Parts: sequence; C-alpha cells; structure tokens
Amino acid sequence: MWTAGRRIAYPLLWLGLISVCSHGCSTPFRQYKAQQFKVGPEYCVPKTEVADDWLDSENPTIQRDSGNIARWWQIFNDPTLDRLVELANEQNITLREAYYRVSEAEAQRRVVAGWIFPQSQSLSGDYTRIQRSSEVAIFPRGMPSNSPFANLAATSISNWRYGGSLAWELDFWGRYRRAIESADARLDATIEGYREVQVILVAQVVGTYVEWRTVEQQIAVANENAELQRESVRVATARFNEKADGSELDSPQAKANLSRTMAVLELLQARRQQALNRLAILLGQPPQDLTYYLEGALAIPEAPEALAIGIPAELIWRRPDVRRAERMVAAQSAEIGIAESELYPHISIAGTAGWEAGTFPDLFKSGALAGTIGPGFRWNVLNYGRLLNNIEAQNARFQQAVANYQQSVLKANEEAENAITAFLHFRKQVQLLGESVKEAREAERVAEVKYREGEIDFNRLFVVQQLLLGQQEALTSAKGAAAQSLVELYRALGGGWQNSPTSEIVSSNSDLQSDIEIVDEEPENKVAEEASESDLSLPKVNESLSAIALPQDRSITEKNETLDEEEFRIVEEAISQSGGPSKK
Repeated sequence: MWTAGRRIAYPLLWLGLISVCSHGCSTPFRQYKAQQFKVGPEYCVPKTEVADDWLDSENPTIQRDSGNIARWWQIFNDPTLDRLVELANEQNITLREAYYRVSEAEAQRRVVAGWIFPQSQSLSGDYTRIQRSSEVAIFPRGMPSNSPFANLAATSISNWRYGGSLAWELDFWGRYRRAIESADARLDATIEGYREVQVILVAQVVGTYVEWRTVEQQIAVANENAELQRESVRVATARFNEKADGSELDSPQAKANLSRTMAVLELLQARRQQALNRLAILLGQPPQDLTYYLEGALAIPEAPEALAIGIPAELIWRRPDVRRAERMVAAQSAEIGIAESELYPHISIAGTAGWEAGTFPDLFKSGALAGTIGPGFRWNVLNYGRLLNNIEAQNARFQQAVANYQQSVLKANEEAENAITAFLHFRKQVQLLGESVKEAREAERVAEVKYREGEIDFNRLFVVQQLLLGQQEALTSAKGAAAQSLVELYRALGGGWQNSPTSEIVSSNSDLQSDIEIVDEEPENKVAEEASESDLSLPKVNESLSAIALPQDRSITEKNETLDEEEFRIVEEAISQSGGPSKK
C-alpha cells in the first residue's frame, strides 16, 4: 500500500516542479532544496542608512558609551520619581492592554503551528435501524433460512458503526512552515509593541512629573513676587496717605500689578491639578490626592554634566518601534512563500478506519474492521493569473514594509538629534537666564530702596518688578523645558524597557520554531536581493508570554498599606531629606 502511495506521490512532486517552474516559478530547485524544501524568499534583514555619529558629538556633554539607558530616569537622583515609575510599570492600564495583545499573538502562533500536523481528524459513530417493506416487487421471497443470503430477506435490519477519519496535507512546499515563520515574526512584533508602550509610559510619567515640578516652581516664583508686590502696595498706600508727590497713581498701579500676579497663580494652580490628574491616570488610578508621593523639595529635576547616550547605530536594536517594524518585514517575507506555494499541487494523505456490524456485540470482532487509505492531490489550475498576481501583491506589501522600516530608522535618528539639540540649547538658555535673574533681582532691590526714599516714581519700580517676574518665569520654564527635552531624548533612544521581564530572550514554546537565518550566499530572487543582509542584524526576540509581567491592579491606598518596612524607610528618608513633612 505504501509502495503504491510513493509511486503516485513522487511523480506528482516532480510533475509539479517541472510544470510550475516552466511558466513562472520564482524559487529555483537548488534554492528550494537549500531552504529545507520551502518555496519563497529566505528572509534577510533589510539594509538601512544610519548616521555614524551624533551631530553634536564634539560637545563634551555628549558621550558615546550607552550608560544606564535602561533606567535612564535615575540620572535625576530623585527617589520620588523612581517610585512613580515603578508604580506605573505595575499598575498602568495601557500596559495591561498591550500585555493581552501579546497573549493573543502567542495563542495565534500556537494555532498556526497546529496546521503542520494532520489538519482533519475526527471520530464518528452511529446506530441505524432499518425497516424494509416485504411487499415490493424486488423483495426476495422464498429464501431458505439456511441460505448464506438469508439476511437479504430480513425485513428489519440494525447497523452499528463507529470509527474515525484523518486527512493530512503534507508540507511539501513549506506553506505551513512559512506560516509559522510569519506568526513567529508577528509575535515578536507584538512583544516589541509591548516594549514600546513601556518606553512611552516611562517617558510620560517622567514628563508629567517634570511638568508638575515646573508648575510648583512657577507657583513658588509667583508667590515670591506677590510678596514683593504686597510690600510695594503697602509702601504706595503709605505714600498716598502722606500725600507724597505723584502718589495718586502709585497705589492703583501697585494693586493692579498684585492682582495680575494672583490671577497667574490661579492659572498655575489649575495646571498643577491637571498634571496630578494625568499622573494618577498613568498610575492606573482615578484622579486622587497624590500628595503623599509628591511631598518634598520643589526643585525641577536637573541632568548631570555628561550624558551617555551611545551612537546612532544602536537605535536599530534599542528602539522597540524600529524592532517592531523589522519584525513586520520578516512576517511579510514569509507571506510571499505562502502565496507562492499555491502554485504547486496540494499533496495529501487521507484515510478512514472503523468497525461496522449488525449487532452491538459483533461490533468488537476483528471481522468488523473496515477502512481506506491513500494519497491524493489538489492542484489549482486555470486560475487566470490570480495566483501569480497574489504573489506580486504580497511582494509589494513586503516592499512597503521594508520602506516603513527604513523610514522608522531615519525618523528615530531625527527624533534623537532634535532632542539632543533642544537639550543643549535649553541648558545654555538656563545658564543665561540664571545670570539675567540675578541681575534683575539686584535691580529690583535697588529700585525698591530708591522708591522708598522718593528718588524714583512707582512706574520705574513697576517696570523692574515686571522684569524680575518675567525673567524668573522664563528661567523656570527653561529649566522645565531642559528636563523635558532630556525625557524626549531618552524616549527617542528607546530607553526604559531593557530591564523589564520582556528583555530576556527565551526559546520558543514549540520545537517547530523556524529560526530566521541571514544567508551568506548570494540571494537568488529579487526580494532577497532588495532585502539583503545588514551589518547590524537584529537579535531574535521570540519569547514566551510567561516572560512578561502583567501590571498589577492595585490602588495607591492598598500599595501604601502593603509597603514593607524597608520601602517605607526609604520613602521616609527621602521625604525628610528633602525638607517635606513625613506621614505615618
């Protein structure tokens, strides 16, 4: 039986190869054999252009080593910020959603892997009772009871049957193995999507925290100036009561100046609360009082003198969005092989086996066994170009994915360069504005003294006070912008996910895992030629879902109550060192 099957299958195999290759086969037999009997292109990482170094690499602030980009927010040396990032990674809802996308992708991968085994397997059984009419013309009458054909004259017949069937399309052309490759790459891409959410989440938490600190500093500046202006109101009122020359306009002008500052304070208070609400949402909680976590010094986080940010080429393997784009290229490359496999005959083996008898006890006798088995094929012919055009469509999608990947690398390079430029210029701006505030504060002090002594009118003092307030506000905004540009820089560098559980590369869940190979030999089709091997190949990141930690659904209040003694001591020390009140 098996010999007969081989006699049928082998000619079909060679007939398929000869027939299809003679009118448009895109995978030569030598390549088909070298690819472990899979049609379609073998994937190679596309080439992409990336800068050799940063434009500002000569600046002493920029260093080429990577440093601790994985936990970059620690350069601010702020325990409160460290704790907020930790809570966000544990509780954020968007991160939870990304986790379940990975769960879905892993389940889909296992579904695809199952198709390489027999695609149809079923068990069946039934019982049939048949009552025949003895009055029909063809009914055998007068049949002797001892005749071997006596059952033909029976009017009542019972039939018991049970068994199973199996159909297995063999993966001659690598159709199912290519599907597994595609599912693997899509799972990798989903994991990179999870990591991208982590990068964005950390940047949003740090950015919101910086915004809150900036607004707090602006409120402090406004309150300081309000105190100066209240003193000016008091002096102007006193001069008016003493009927000093020109004092009629001084008091209303001083009061208007104070009211304007108080109005700015109201706006800053609203921005402060909005930042706190946004921070609460990032922590996976409804808007609530976060005072306990945010008490302490109001200084805006400052960066160190030197920043270790690596080199532009590292963006290719560090940024999750770039890695995800590359994995989608790999997935689409496998889709070309799937489409090409439709040009060839589908060769399969089908069989049935079962037991059938007229009585239930006879059902288990060896003579009740019956079955069939044999090879077969199905070949899509006269398709009027549909199959060939589908291959072209898949190839076009592959080229789109390659272009998207190359564009994502360029975009990553641009974002990092923009952030570096912004940070360096904001830092310089902070230095210049610091000198300006120092001089403006001295000018305000001198003007206040001269106004008290009647040497200048209030309008001169008003102008100087406005200058001081404006310069202080500009300095505070510049400090916040410098910190925000640093946050944007590390987001552009792809920092924040490397120390998470997803960063460890683990083996696949199935022995059917097909490794992505970067072939050394010259590609033999146009897809492989256009997507040739890059000097910076991406590490393979297919991993199991169990390696990803699900964010915990815990409220801030519960988290406070479950802090262990060591954590509580660290938080208390951080708050006490910063001068804020402690709570127990």
